[in-house]
Amino acid sequence: MAPKPQKRKRAKHAKTKMPLPVGEEAEPLNMESMGHPEIYPLVLTTKTQEIFNCRVDEDVTEEQPYKLIKKEDIFADFANRAAVSDFYPVKKIVQEYPGDELLLVYDRDFKYGLNFYVIGTEEGKENYLNPPELPEEQEEYKDHIPEETYIYKPPISKPWVSLGSEKEIEEESVKESTKQITYMISRKRSEFGAPIKFSDQNASSVKDAYIECTAYPDKNFTLKQLERDVGMQVVPQIKETSTQTRWTCPKNATTQYYPREFLEEEKEALGQSKTLTEFLNGVCTSVEIALQQNEIMNTFIHDWKCLAEEEGTFGDKTDTHLKEYQSFTDLHSLTEKMITCVSWHPVIYGLIAVSVAVRLSFEERVHFSGKLLLQPSLILFWSFSDPIHPQLMLESPDDIFCFQFCPTDPNIIAGGCINGQVVMWDITAHADRIENIKAGGSRSKKVTLKPMFLLEPESNKEEMYIRHCAVSSIESGHRKVITDIHWLPDTFEINRLGNVFENRSGISCQLVTCSADCTICFWDIRPQKAVTPQPQAEKKKEESIEIPFDIPSTFLHLDLSWKPLSKIRLSKGETTLDHCPTKLSLSEDNLLYKAQEKILAQSKAVKAGEMNPYQNLENALSNILKPIDDFCTKFFVGTEEGEVIYTDWKMERDPETGRFMAKKPVSLYTVHDGAVHTVQRSPFYKDIILTVGGWNVAIWKEGIMTGPLLQSCCAPKRYTSGHWSLTRPGVFYIGREDGYIDIWDLLEKTHEPAQSQNICITMIMYIKPWTFSAKQQFIAIADYYGTLHILEIPWTLSHPSTNEVSSISHYFEREVKHLEYVEQRKNIREQERREMELELEKKKVKTFQKSKEQLEAELKMDYESYLELEKNILSNLGLTKVKDSKSYMELI
Repeated sequence: MAPKPQKRKRAKHAKTKMPLPVGEEAEPLNMESMGHPEIYPLVLTTKTQEIFNCRVDEDVTEEQPYKLIKKEDIFADFANRAAVSDFYPVKKIVQEYPGDELLLVYDRDFKYGLNFYVIGTEEGKENYLNPPELPEEQEEYKDHIPEETYIYKPPISKPWVSLGSEKEIEEESVKESTKQITYMISRKRSEFGAPIKFSDQNASSVKDAYIECTAYPDKNFTLKQLERDVGMQVVPQIKETSTQTRWTCPKNATTQYYPREFLEEEKEALGQSKTLTEFLNGVCTSVEIALQQNEIMNTFIHDWKCLAEEEGTFGDKTDTHLKEYQSFTDLHSLTEKMITCVSWHPVIYGLIAVSVAVRLSFEERVHFSGKLLLQPSLILFWSFSDPIHPQLMLESPDDIFCFQFCPTDPNIIAGGCINGQVVMWDITAHADRIENIKAGGSRSKKVTLKPMFLLEPESNKEEMYIRHCAVSSIESGHRKVITDIHWLPDTFEINRLGNVFENRSGISCQLVTCSADCTICFWDIRPQKAVTPQPQAEKKKEESIEIPFDIPSTFLHLDLSWKPLSKIRLSKGETTLDHCPTKLSLSEDNLLYKAQEKILAQSKAVKAGEMNPYQNLENALSNILKPIDDFCTKFFVGTEEGEVIYTDWKMERDPETGRFMAKKPVSLYTVHDGAVHTVQRSPFYKDIILTVGGWNVAIWKEGIMTGPLLQSCCAPKRYTSGHWSLTRPGVFYIGREDGYIDIWDLLEKTHEPAQSQNICITMIMYIKPWTFSAKQQFIAIADYYGTLHILEIPWTLSHPSTNEVSSISHYFEREVKHLEYVEQRKNIREQERREMELELEKKKVKTFQKSKEQLEAELKMDYESYLELEKNILSNLGLTKVKDSKSYMELI
């Protein structure tokens, strides 16, 4: 009997399967040669991985590379795909496996040749899942032993089995096709071994000594070409052509038309013509009416075009995307910094200030505190005319997280530090430097942006650092980072108790700040009246201190001794904890949007030679203040927990302790699911507030206590900043953490953004729009990597429609009515629920108030009905007769 031929094993990475004879199964490949007879490598395709939920890097990973597969699922795969199944090579192992689940392991490094392998024994599966623990001595010795040792086994010779490859070898081998010619050379036996003598001779002189074999065509023999290798390359046809335009010499030519004039005889004949006189008399009236209409109105105006809105020369109505105009990056900074606050200069066009901070967490700041002290914390002034070099750099004792220009004098700047201090700068001495590089300061229609090196070639090389004028006291101020700062308008001022008085000085002298230490502080930049006289020794000590020449003495009286005028804590009520404010909005914030012309007029007055009011702040203390009774002292606050609080800054006396304390919040709403980053009033409606925090946006109306007018659904990414449009009441911009900006247009959509646009690749930290002219607007967007992007706002987002203000106002009124209706329905449902509960309670009371006689009567009636039912059933079944049933009833 012939031996059974052996099959050739598959290659290591083969993907095709050799067909097997009918009735035969492939012998499973195991790793017995490597010392693991229980391991059977497999190749699982993507389709098989999806069927058995063992997808690479999703279901099986490097951390958990195994998967338990039930035998029933493998048998089902055999039934569906038969021999096509990737488990078919191990079908015999699966059938003989004693357990219910096989262990499939992902071979990431192709240790056993294929991408997966199956453990075919229960013992091997248990050893893989729960490896045995070695003794301590063996564990120490295990470090010196390699993980795997290769055992060499000599190959075993096996009989060769022909599979048809010898035919291919024979076809490819080269064989001689022509018949060989045989020559026979003979010699006499007697000449064998005879001596031979060689000599030179002329071949041509001896006959038959030289025979020439020349080539000639043999007609009896032909060579047929069966195969030929030829290489071809497609080359386009190239044709060189040239042309030359015929140029003719230009010639100057002129043409003159001469008017046609009547002769004198013709003129006399026309003057005496009756037909001409009658024609002129007939059309004279209509011609006069037409001339009058031409004087009254322009007949060439297109009436249909006049019905539409007037379109300016800048931009296009179809353009709806923000366009990149310019970008600023501090190339001289050695550390990685982020932008924390952005503010456009109120007067100088094209000048923008940004504050930067180091991108470190609290733990990293503590670790690198020594190095951070050696690096300056700055506010950078950028100009459109020089995108590389900052025009001014304001130094501060620590990183600035918020700052704002004074609404009365733009040369006065106040900022809040990460350490809780309030910093003041006065850049009046450097106002000429930044005004010389302004772009379009005259507000002319033709704006020319000149580069910095053409205006001041020498000053561009020097870096202008400006030190702060005053810093608040560390002991009396905030304990943590200041998250928001606002100047109070110049129309009012407050005292320590929060009472509002008329501001007769006409300048803004007070600030309000909020911090992560759960406090809101009001500050006054004017010197406070001394309660006790200052000793003479301290006066001499102060006079002996030399003031650096580059620091103005405007706020010298505040330096290191500045204390808040009043401090407010937002208590959570019954607990001892307080709310942590992040942003706030006062009731008079919308007035700052309209104060630009007033600031410009005051700055011109200072230039004209008038005295700066901030140089003589002591005079303001002598004014007699007039209280304002009907002033709204309530304001909105956003917290770190996502709450929006409506509270009052006025103090009230505690009846228990007798101390003045902050009032309890009027209302508190938990709308946002993250820290609130923006609380801003609309520049068109003083009672509409926008809040941004977490993953949603909300719009509120002051005085409506039921909830927000608009609350968006959760966005795909967290919101980080927001700002109202300065020219369109229904548009606002929202920045996200993925670098996108969502543009909301309430006239178009109220449930989702009208459009989204990608600005950068990282988190957007701050958004600040700015109006350059009636035809051009910009928006400044700061990102987490320290880049300031200036984008141009398109026509559709900057020019409002004819009735947009009234339309948005009507929308807010409808939302207010909707909230009132919802609140009424809630009250009605609550009343109905209470009535239903009362009815249920009354029914329960009635059941328990029954007397003993009523309960016995009810039980008797139930028993009689039971007996009647029993009698009917027995009679229907024929078990009892009517008489028997009657006697049965009588007995009962």
